[in-house]
Amino acid sequence: MIIGVPKEIKIGETRVSMTPSLCRRCVTLGARVLVQKAAGITAGYTDAEYRAAGATIMGEPARIWRAADLILKVKEPLPSEYPLLRDEQAIFTYLHLAAGAELAKLLLKKRILGIAYETVEGADGSFPLLKPMSQIAGRLSIQVGAYFLQSQHGGSGMLLGGIPGTMPGHVVVVGAGNSGAHAVQMAVGMGARVTVLDLDTRKLEALDMEYRGRVVTLMSNPANLENEVGDADLLIGAVLIPAAKAPTVVTRKMISRMRPGSVIVDIAIDQGGCIEAIRPTSHEKPVYTDQGVIHYAVPNMPALVGRTSTMGLTQATEPYVAMLVRKGIDDALGEHQGLARGVNTENGKIIYPAVAKALGFS
Repeated sequence: MIIGVPKEIKIGETRVSMTPSLCRRCVTLGARVLVQKAAGITAGYTDAEYRAAGATIMGEPARIWRAADLILKVKEPLPSEYPLLRDEQAIFTYLHLAAGAELAKLLLKKRILGIAYETVEGADGSFPLLKPMSQIAGRLSIQVGAYFLQSQHGGSGMLLGGIPGTMPGHVVVVGAGNSGAHAVQMAVGMGARVTVLDLDTRKLEALDMEYRGRVVTLMSNPANLENEVGDADLLIGAVLIPAAKAPTVVTRKMISRMRPGSVIVDIAIDQGGCIEAIRPTSHEKPVYTDQGVIHYAVPNMPALVGRTSTMGLTQATEPYVAMLVRKGIDDALGEHQGLARGVNTENGKIIYPAVAKALGFS
């Protein structure tokens, strides 16, 4: 098997899909690994380290895409990469097709085997390849929000932890999954007042027990959302349904009640966002202001910490990549049900039901 590791080209992207350690394992298992020159530099890995691990370093990305049986990436292919995809090639990456209709059409046209990190399942029904990036995005959302709350960035000037004699900032987290729970953890650690809303009472009970009353837990319904969003200094949108388009739960009317200079961070933007009328931003232009409220919606937020994100992602993907090399793609998918759940497109068809529904194929 030939594995291609192209350099990520999304704006501000610093992650790489393969570390030298993973490269060494794949080579030991019999794969040939082609790594684009400087692919790992922003994550702290040099070309020399990849060479020492057995990789072939190539300067021209088109040669990598053309030769590889399996393309290993972090983010979905961008339009400039569409022509590089070879018919019936396999790609293993975050695809997020529910919010990427054009990419989905291309994968179908070229009969690409599209294996999405975000839908690979563990034996317990969890999503092990989505988990580390959700955790990082949740933690980063509070750092980012606190930064843009600062007066020099147009924020309200609210310090989340406050000081003695002042009210701390109010952080409202909508969604208590992996990303939401880690956002809560960071916000509590900074000394903020924290409210979290979710439909799952079990998740709310777990957070209530963990923080022993330091966090307010509420059922996510329109009345509670309206009250809490209107009082938020920092609103975190963390409602995510793997592979499906994120439901809109926070409306523009709710946002209109927020104080000027308040901040919204929508972690679910990869799947379309859970804030009404939210639009993706980038690391070059991460925010915009609407109704006096600062909106942050960078789809590849974990790239802010490329080293940690790369380590977290690759330690999760390594068992699956190794399995694909050791058994071959077809046999690995046939034998491992959880990995097979990662298949979103195959033989010109959309395989994953939630993606098919989001794109109108079901």
